[in-house]
Amino acid sequence: GKRTILIVGGSLGARTVNNAIMSSLETIAAHPQVQVIWQSGKIYDDECRRALEASKAANVKQMAFVTNMDMAYRAADLVVSRAGASSISELQLLAKPAILVPSPNVAEDHQTKNAQALVDRSAAIMVRDVDAVEQLAATMLATVADDDLLASLSDNVARMALHHSAEAIVDQVEKIINHSNEK
Repeated sequence: GKRTILIVGGSLGARTVNNAIMSSLETIAAHPQVQVIWQSGKIYDDECRRALEASKAANVKQMAFVTNMDMAYRAADLVVSRAGASSISELQLLAKPAILVPSPNVAEDHQTKNAQALVDRSAAIMVRDVDAVEQLAATMLATVADDDLLASLSDNVARMALHHSAEAIVDQVEKIINHSNEK
């Protein structure tokens, strides 16, 4: 069956991620077994739509916003996203294989640290913002075709989610115990 890649640049869109996709539309078109859902963000909507129309890449669906993000995440075999905390939580909860492109415009480079934590546990793949235009399309097309890699990324990211929720529960229990001891 078809493989689905969901590209989410956040509500505003991600300039570099969009550039990477725009410059790779011919390459993506040459992989008809892959379909791409591309959320470009509102600012870049016209530019991305024009690039897509010019490219004739029939297997790419571009939109400013994905209205039903839950469904899009569920349908995706692979997600390409920035590495903000909320994006990562979502990927962990849904056990989604992901390629993370950390935003360089974030205080203390938090997104790279977030992404690196997953990469260290083989729970995601990272493509640096500076490398995205050259590497993102090839990386995502190779990854989505690799069943074993998708399965291991999914297992490992799900394991991180379990670990985090277990830690959160322990924190809550400790709070309750400490609170009752203080009385």
